[in-house]
Amino acid sequence: MKLVPIEDVRSLPRPPIGELLDEAIKLLRTCRVTETIQLDEGYNVCLADYKRFHALKILGVRFIPASINCRERVDLSLEDLGFREDLDFNPMKVCRNHTELIKACWPTPLIRLNSLSSGSREVWAKLEYLNPFSNSIKDRIGWYMIIDALENGRILHGTRSIYEASSTNTGIALSCIGKSLNLKTRIYLPRTVQRCSDIYLRLLGSEVIRVQEQLTVEAINLVRQDSIRDNALHIDQFENDANFICHLRYTSKELDYQLKSIGLKPRRIICALGTSGHASAISFYFKNRYGDEVEVVGVQPANDETIPGMRRVETGMKWIHYVKIDHVVDVTRREAIEGLTKVSSMDGLPIGLSSGAIIAGLEKLSERDGVSVLVFPDHFYKYAEAFLNCTQL
Repeated sequence: MKLVPIEDVRSLPRPPIGELLDEAIKLLRTCRVTETIQLDEGYNVCLADYKRFHALKILGVRFIPASINCRERVDLSLEDLGFREDLDFNPMKVCRNHTELIKACWPTPLIRLNSLSSGSREVWAKLEYLNPFSNSIKDRIGWYMIIDALENGRILHGTRSIYEASSTNTGIALSCIGKSLNLKTRIYLPRTVQRCSDIYLRLLGSEVIRVQEQLTVEAINLVRQDSIRDNALHIDQFENDANFICHLRYTSKELDYQLKSIGLKPRRIICALGTSGHASAISFYFKNRYGDEVEVVGVQPANDETIPGMRRVETGMKWIHYVKIDHVVDVTRREAIEGLTKVSSMDGLPIGLSSGAIIAGLEKLSERDGVSVLVFPDHFYKYAEAFLNCTQL
């Protein structure tokens, strides 16, 4: 047996995420690997082990335990395979490219919210608005979906454009990261999105198409048809498994090790629901490492309400059906603004409307003792139009 850098190993393409989850569950629950991955002399993974190989890869190990033309018993922890090394950081933050820039911002900070904490209740927030491009959690998937497409041959010879439907943040992330790779971007914005988004995206060199649909997910067929016609890559954040994998490999793992560093275990983690990528990955990670000791709560807009970047479960979400979400809480736009106003004014944090919705969701839970972690997806600067006629300010 020897430990082989995972990038030195070749395998069949990654199967759909649903085919890897059973293997990933075993790995997260035991935190151990008990058999080597069988390779041939050319370091190709044998057919019988390729799903186990990809399960290790989506969890973000740096090495695999390998043996040539046989399989051996081993007893190795995930940490022995470099599971934590994804969290290595660049302390001087000197970056030669966009990949180094985004990773220099990770882990995004975890901060105690004094305005919501008291007695037996502690509330902590993970500040995803400190990602560098869109000031949102969507930078993670924008970067990873492009990198994954390059690694897996989805960006083919002659494909120089990326098309995507976005409510702003994914579009900004793709515009920035695409530019660094000399890829053109076309972003389709629903009619409900604030007008300033057109300006941001055009300043970043993207083509902007306004569509009549109200939600981004409703424009998918149009984007898909246009991408086929124009030989462009439809990145498709709603169906692209790289969305879920990115949050499994990075966001969830970061949060776990951050909490361990201060001796805390969360009682609940509260996430906004949009594509369901980060909420589903966090649930998958924490439920399989810690069981139902950790609740996962999803927050969605109430019926007939619009909150930027968020959707209701019944509008169609892929990964949420693979995991357990303990509660789904409805929040109105007014309640989201009230939550945003409370934390922005009392804790001095410039959070966006989806973050305000998460605060409102927390306050609607009947039981709030213990450690609550709120994943704040966004910054408030893009939503000035939503506040112009707001009587709560």
